[in-house]
Amino acid sequence: MILLLLAAAAASAPPNPAWNCDDPVQQQEMNWCAGQEYRAADEALNAQWKATAARMKQRDMVVDTSHDGRPGYFAQLLAAQRAWLKYRDEHCVSAGFLARGGSLEPLLVANCKTALTQERTIQLHDIEVWPE
Repeated sequence: MILLLLAAAAASAPPNPAWNCDDPVQQQEMNWCAGQEYRAADEALNAQWKATAARMKQRDMVVDTSHDGRPGYFAQLLAAQRAWLKYRDEHCVSAGFLARGGSLEPLLVANCKTALTQERTIQLHDIEVWPE
C-alpha cells in the first residue's frame, strides 16, 4: 500500500521541480501541466461514471423493458460511454494534427481531452439526476 501511495505521489510531481502550472513557461512544462489537468478531469469523469452507472442499474431493477426489446438503462449507458470514449480519443488525435509532430501536439491533445471529458462529466451527472 505504501508503495502505491509513493508511486501516485511521484506520478503527480513535475519532472522539473521549478515547473509551475499556475504560470507555465516552457513547452515541455505546458505539456506536462495540460496532462495533469486532463488526469484530474478523467478522475472526475470516472467518479461520476460510477454514480451514474449505479443509478442506471437501480432503474433497471424497477423498470420492465422486456416488452420493447430495447436495452436497459445501464446497457445503453455503457454502449454510449464506450462510443464516446472512442470518439473523444480519436477526435483529440485529430485536433493534435494542427501541430502534427511538433512539441505543441501533446498540449493540443490534452486540452481537447480535458474539455471533452469535462463536458461528458456534466452530461453523466445530468443523466444521473433525471427526474423519476
